[in-house]
Amino acid sequence: MKQRPTGWRKSTRSSNNTACVEVGRVGDGAAVRDTKDRSAGYFTTTRGQWAAFLDAVKNNRFE
Repeated sequence: MKQRPTGWRKSTRSSNNTACVEVGRVGDGAAVRDTKDRSAGYFTTTRGQWAAFLDAVKNNRFE
C-alpha cells in the first residue's frame, strides 16, 4: 500500500506568491504538489533525491 504524504507545508518566503509548491513527508523522502491544484496529485522523491535537489537550489544551479 502506498503511504500518503503528511505534514504538508509551504515556504514562508512564498507568502503572497501564487506560483508555489508544498512539500510533505512520505516514508524516508518527500512529496511535492502545486498549491493551486492540490487535487492534481503529487510526486515523491527519495531522501537522497530531495537532498540533491535542495543542494542544487541552495547553490544556484537553476536559472
